[in-house]
Amino acid sequence: MSKLSRRGFLAGASASAGAIVGASAGAWFGSDQAATAAELKAQTAVLKRKEKFTGPHQNGIEVELQTFTNFVAFDLAPGTDKAAALRWMTLLNDDIARLTQGDPTLADAQPQLVLGPARLTVTVGFGPSLFSKLGLESQMPESFKDLPAFKIDALKPEFSGGDVLLHISADDPIVLSHAVRRLITDSLTFASVRWSQQGFSNAQGVVPHGVRQRNLMGQVDGTDNPAFNTDDFNNLVWIQDGPSWIQGGTIMVFRRIAMQLNTWDQLGRTEKEQVIGRTLDTGAPLGKVNETDPIDFDARDKNGLKVIPDFAHIRRAHAHAPGERFFRRPFNYEVGVSADGNPDVGLLWTAYQRNLDTQFIPVQRRLEQFDLLNKWTTPIGSAVFAIAKGVQPGQVLAAELFA
Repeated sequence: MSKLSRRGFLAGASASAGAIVGASAGAWFGSDQAATAAELKAQTAVLKRKEKFTGPHQNGIEVELQTFTNFVAFDLAPGTDKAAALRWMTLLNDDIARLTQGDPTLADAQPQLVLGPARLTVTVGFGPSLFSKLGLESQMPESFKDLPAFKIDALKPEFSGGDVLLHISADDPIVLSHAVRRLITDSLTFASVRWSQQGFSNAQGVVPHGVRQRNLMGQVDGTDNPAFNTDDFNNLVWIQDGPSWIQGGTIMVFRRIAMQLNTWDQLGRTEKEQVIGRTLDTGAPLGKVNETDPIDFDARDKNGLKVIPDFAHIRRAHAHAPGERFFRRPFNYEVGVSADGNPDVGLLWTAYQRNLDTQFIPVQRRLEQFDLLNKWTTPIGSAVFAIAKGVQPGQVLAAELFA
């Protein structure tokens, strides 16, 4: 056997080390490439997705919940008449058309914050007060008015009312924040901000497509909603008669509902499920297996008691007439915690319908009378807005209302 020289040993060791380093660098580089590809794929899945701005209906309604949202209500500035309102809508129309496609607005001071569309939507609505201020009462859709007082309400002015609403949602908080700033900036000539309320839902990818999300009480929220792109949805949500500007639009009820989670958390699972009338794990009606199983309000347990109690939320909310339903689109909110540890949380709850008198109001009347859930939930904000129909390319949002 030949004797290995010191120089040969060092040369061989150097070559081996080089091979190891090279292999490690290659593995690292390959791993980095894979990570980059995964990041780009994830970025494309969230940031690059867009919702169409033009069409027979405004966007932001018949669409899966985005992760982040902001409701901004305005009061008209003194001197804002119909002509000025039309100029405002023209400016907003251009802003929304750009932002929803991932493009900066004209004279955008921070265009680098327009990272992409991120499914940004902006829905524009008008409160009853706008119609009286501008002498447009004849243009109000049927049943549209301020909501009556409900005995369960504890409404605060800083969360209620408004002449004009911009409901802005997106899957990225930076995209949303920038869009809100741009839209507010371009609105201040015509109006002042009355209130702004921020909410959220599950992050994209956490809940499978088409599955209901959960609110902060742990409930599956939005069960029995009409399905998108169905006759059921069209007949319940979209207005088909009345003034031309609203045909293809809808009426939105907005409610800020505070939750008392500290006392709710003290209940056991059985008590919580009886209050709601559904199981917490699947959202199925009590006595059933799946969320969409038909509700049996007559079912009794072995002791002869109703499986779904008289005070259960779903019994009180259940439609008593075929058309007594609406489309719900709820977001959660959380804005801090008190010194005693009680979180300030709840729902930014919206309901869309053709007629307040035959859809939302009768259901809410039953809920205020005998819904045990009222012990843990309190409406502290409320408003109603007429949502204009959609626009086609070259048109201006709500132009027929202010012409």
